[in-house]
Amino acid sequence: MIQIMKPLIFLAFSLQLSSAATHYLQFLLTGVTPGTSFPEFSAVGQLDGEQGGYYDSTIRTVILKADWVKKSKDTEHWKMMTQRIFEDQQLVMERLGNIMKHFNQTEGVHTVQWVYRCELDDDGSKRGYMQCGYDGEDFLSLDLNSLSWIAPVPQALITKHKWEETGHVLFQKHFLLNECIGWLQKYVEYGRSTLERKVPPEVSLFQKDSSFPVVCHATGFFPKAVMISWQKNGEELNEDVELRETVPNQDGTFQKRSILTLSPEELKNNKYTCVVQHEGFKKKLQVSDRRVLSVGIIVGAAMAILLLVTMACAGVFIWKKKTTSGGPSNPADQDTSIMIRGHTVCHQ
Repeated sequence: MIQIMKPLIFLAFSLQLSSAATHYLQFLLTGVTPGTSFPEFSAVGQLDGEQGGYYDSTIRTVILKADWVKKSKDTEHWKMMTQRIFEDQQLVMERLGNIMKHFNQTEGVHTVQWVYRCELDDDGSKRGYMQCGYDGEDFLSLDLNSLSWIAPVPQALITKHKWEETGHVLFQKHFLLNECIGWLQKYVEYGRSTLERKVPPEVSLFQKDSSFPVVCHATGFFPKAVMISWQKNGEELNEDVELRETVPNQDGTFQKRSILTLSPEELKNNKYTCVVQHEGFKKKLQVSDRRVLSVGIIVGAAMAILLLVTMACAGVFIWKKKTTSGGPSNPADQDTSIMIRGHTVCHQ
């Protein structure tokens, strides 16, 4: 397998409340060298987490799915954003070629990605992040505190020095903390009824038989934040517990599961409880209330989750994110939008 074909994840322009006090707007642009089965250019994004739209160079049109986008009357704004996507498509492919030259590469399958994100707290605090990746690895990242670009590889130094010497960093700062924040406020207002809705989860427990792990499954909830924990005889239990990632449902809600591994003897001699907490909702289920499922049902449930994620979003590459001290406040949400800034992608 070609090295750059790293984790293939599915993203979409979306709306979801990342926390009670913070909203974020995040975008991802991806460029791929010609000749693969993937679009040469794609653009996806998020306003906090529910699917909204997608664009790529194959379909050559913006697909809007969120109701708040479809119902908004700001025709001129969406027209302007669509035009920027077309401009970015040309720019991203040009920059991909330039970066290949820095690595002395003339052929092969290569990808470049650009991620930017702005965040706004209820108290008015603003934050912004920009990162560029190439072939699955970090290439450049913006440090707004020092107004400089971090270049983890020598090939990125040319771009770093040019952007810093020409004052490009100041432009990026203005974009993130002003224009991007302005878009964020606009979209939050458009989607307020969606963003502020609260839907409690449906909770169930299932197990193939007593020799298999017990699964606590919460689904259909919104916003995304949820806590699933286990108790043994009334005491908090952290051992032999696997908490899975929160994934989207096709209707814009979310689902999450936690898996408890225990022996039939432990199950027989102790009292185990799954506790689910979400936006004022709290539910406890005893493991004795679990459903015993056939293999076919279990496999079908797993495939349904995969299908929901696949159907809900658009396939794009994302580079392996390295842990840094300057990353977004929600590192788990490294995902992005149809609304693309015309001149923020990797250029030199």
